[in-house]
Amino acid sequence: MGEKVVVLIGPTAVGKTKMSIELAKRLHGEIINGDSMQVYKGLDIGTAKIRQEEMEGVPHHLLDIKEPHESFSVAEFQTLARSLITDITKRGKLPIIVGGTGLYIQSVIYDYQFSDAPSNEAYRQSLEQCSPLELYERLKQIDPLSAERIHPNNVRRVIRALEIYHCTGRTMTEWLKEQKRRLVYNAALIGLTMEREKLYERINERVDQMIDRGLIEEVKRLYEQGLRDCQAIQAIGYKELYAYLDGQITLEEAIEQLKQNSRRYAKRQFTWFRNQMPVQWFDMTDDTMFERRVNEISHYIEGKFHFEANI
Repeated sequence: MGEKVVVLIGPTAVGKTKMSIELAKRLHGEIINGDSMQVYKGLDIGTAKIRQEEMEGVPHHLLDIKEPHESFSVAEFQTLARSLITDITKRGKLPIIVGGTGLYIQSVIYDYQFSDAPSNEAYRQSLEQCSPLELYERLKQIDPLSAERIHPNNVRRVIRALEIYHCTGRTMTEWLKEQKRRLVYNAALIGLTMEREKLYERINERVDQMIDRGLIEEVKRLYEQGLRDCQAIQAIGYKELYAYLDGQITLEEAIEQLKQNSRRYAKRQFTWFRNQMPVQWFDMTDDTMFERRVNEISHYIEGKFHFEANI
């Protein structure tokens, strides 16, 4: 099998950042961001992006590589992450992918071949005559999971999803799942979990902390730049406050929507990871057990890769 890679996944607010730093220090690792929104510059507070002082000297990759108006695809992430894995491994370090965007991470560690996706030029040209709204409504009907991930104005990706369905009778979600043939890395798949009630409390508290740290001001800066119809602004934490800045809802309503949408997202993440990847789960509910969990995860990785962590 290929290079050694640690993958640390889990729902939002479960504690991936803190755990990733401890693992990286013990395992001589470098961290590759696996969150599709943290690639964007200026989207810091709302995406819970790690701050420089929190990194403790651990190198981080694929943060702040895109402007908010630029699009970012699964295929692009796959190319960049695999290149980084090779580079980090050659330097004698251990690549650690950390994030909550399951499809992006899955595309890296499994042998997805995006060029193998079926195509139909005539059908695609017919779709190009439709409005973005019409295309997106069609996608929501046949593949709501893909519609959740794709911005309505990302016409190229919407058309690609519709084209795959037209050619195969399967949604893009189903087609990609079928491409998950084998792991291309010697991967240790680590998942952090938590009792649902505790996780939801942490999510609510984190939203309040984001507001205190300046999330509203961060969103206002993007809003005043005229950034609206782009992939980044559809992220949770931004779309809700855009509705507030547009005068559609009150600030209190926007914050409550943000908390609710974050909780729903965490639930979807749990479901996706449990159904899509063979993950070894570690429960983080008890805060006093953090050091013990670090030891357990380190020992699990040691056993899989047959080396000793720096404990």
